[in-house]
Amino acid sequence: MNYDHIVIRYAELALKGKNRSTFERRLQENIKVALKPYPAAKIERTFGRMFIKLNGENHEEIAEKLSKIFGIHSFSLAVKVDNELEKIQDGALRAISEVLSGTMTFKVSAKRANKGFPINSQTLNYEVGSYILRNTHDLTVNVHNPDIEVKVEVRETSTYISCAVYKGSGGLPVGTGGKVVLMLSGGIDSPVAGYLAMKRGVKIEAIHFHSPPYTNERAKQKVMDLTKVLTEYGGKIRLHVVPFTKTQMTIHQNIPSNYTMTIMRRMMLRISERIAQEQKAFAITTGESLGQVASQTLHSMHTINEVTNMPMIRPLVTMDKLEVIELAQKIGTYDLSILPYEDCCTIFLPPETKTKPTRDKANLFEEKLDVEALVQEAVSNVEIIDIFPAKKTDNEFGELL
Repeated sequence: MNYDHIVIRYAELALKGKNRSTFERRLQENIKVALKPYPAAKIERTFGRMFIKLNGENHEEIAEKLSKIFGIHSFSLAVKVDNELEKIQDGALRAISEVLSGTMTFKVSAKRANKGFPINSQTLNYEVGSYILRNTHDLTVNVHNPDIEVKVEVRETSTYISCAVYKGSGGLPVGTGGKVVLMLSGGIDSPVAGYLAMKRGVKIEAIHFHSPPYTNERAKQKVMDLTKVLTEYGGKIRLHVVPFTKTQMTIHQNIPSNYTMTIMRRMMLRISERIAQEQKAFAITTGESLGQVASQTLHSMHTINEVTNMPMIRPLVTMDKLEVIELAQKIGTYDLSILPYEDCCTIFLPPETKTKPTRDKANLFEEKLDVEALVQEAVSNVEIIDIFPAKKTDNEFGELL
């Protein structure tokens, strides 16, 4: 069978009130952007549903794209028929025949969004189910745990029939929650933090601190590649590459070794805040996890946070490393993150780092630095790179529910 439509079901945006249409329009626009490589595909939106008319485009490639768009709860490859019982029965039989394999069980789940359709849902379940039984072999009904669920959605002008539901990414459409900057190091954690931030509807701009010649071009390319993976979930991402060599050398030469990491992170936050303000972002996102390293203890976070009034979003704060690795593998960033190219946080590492730094001592040590001059020089020389999604990908599409 040639599937001619995809039915899209919303995630939590379906719970929104008067501003629900704003979320739906943003989701529709995000889908439209993701499907630019498939110009024949057309998107239609009705209350509670979105439909993609494939017009001959590759349904598997489009389904793979949809599986990565936040705001989609689930979707189904579907056939569209007229609102007539005979057409619905025939469409359901054709749809289930495509997925039959040996002895299986099924049930029909009919839903009437069009209350003017003369057959109620229960009767439609019976009429379609009995028609399928009469025209197939090795099929039995199981209403509790079937192998196949035939979904029949009767809309205003047409009926959509599907036999498989694929899982979407959930969350809220990117662009509905404002903009944040993501401190992207190139390790395992920060790309996952960016992914989870986008899942809550925010648009991200990435900031990477680059310290040549101590960090080389391969490290920078690694971060660009990680950003490109993230664009598959949130569209174009602007990457800000911050020259950080002078700041790091100044800290290394003037600050006691057990406080260098604390002061370095404070400088990073100051620079990130300045970039965020210029880009009209409202928060800073990091990949910090509580207690994972010395700079991520509560004492360290308290001292480092002193230098910014911006909200800090830490999506991984309660996750352990194995949970983060599992998610990194799922979203496709893990293999890039473990490439052995150093970032600026791994150079000039002191023999020990203070796990309980205080604000008083951090401020005392920073008196040796011209903080504002270092921040201004770094911000003035930022390299800006716009990263776009790949046109097509070869990944498997969404997880079957």
